[in-house]
Amino acid sequence: MNQKLKSEAFTIYLILGSMFIAALVASNLIFQKFFYWNPFGWFRFELSVGILPYPITFLITDIISEIYGKKKANQIVIAGIFASLFSMSIILIANYTPAIENSPINNETFTKVFGLSPIAVLASMLSYLFAQFIDIRIFHFWKRKTKGKHLWLRNNFSTFSSQFIDTFTVVSLLCIFKVLPWSLFPTLLISGFLFKIIIALLDTPILYLIVYLFKKRFKIASGEEIKLID
Repeated sequence: MNQKLKSEAFTIYLILGSMFIAALVASNLIFQKFFYWNPFGWFRFELSVGILPYPITFLITDIISEIYGKKKANQIVIAGIFASLFSMSIILIANYTPAIENSPINNETFTKVFGLSPIAVLASMLSYLFAQFIDIRIFHFWKRKTKGKHLWLRNNFSTFSSQFIDTFTVVSLLCIFKVLPWSLFPTLLISGFLFKIIIALLDTPILYLIVYLFKKRFKIASGEEIKLID
């Protein structure tokens, strides 16, 4: 690969990383609102709106894992952790800053919307940390086993496992620390996990298309990865 293509590949890696961080931070900012979804009347999902951008992070890490390798995927995950903690610290400072009388948003409204529970943030960060690293590890385990073939297998197996761990961890911690009542545990666990499985299945064709475009553009063989400068 010539220098021009390497530079282009690195730029795309940065764009994917920025999208990953934006989706992760957004999910932490909006998670306090809950909604329901009842597709075709088959099942009523009760979910936090924070779940909407979150599956994007797993799609992006799968893309990076497939194209750039395990190390680069782990680097994005670590960057996401620091970005989340940094954004939460800014919100915490802003929450304790007194609003002026003419402020369109007063202290009470700001606290109600952005005054995130430290336990909720901790639960989100722990579940995220476990799930993402497990997702990357399982993805590359199946990549080795299948010798770079059957992308759908490693994409879905890694996502199913990591998403269950993510959902179980965050809901359990929120209930243990009484942020949410235990009565909501089974509903939120089942709804959250099933929703993430559906999204994982739906994003498989998207993953195939993106990987195909990468391989065509950068002329990389099946199972081959783009090596960027560390």
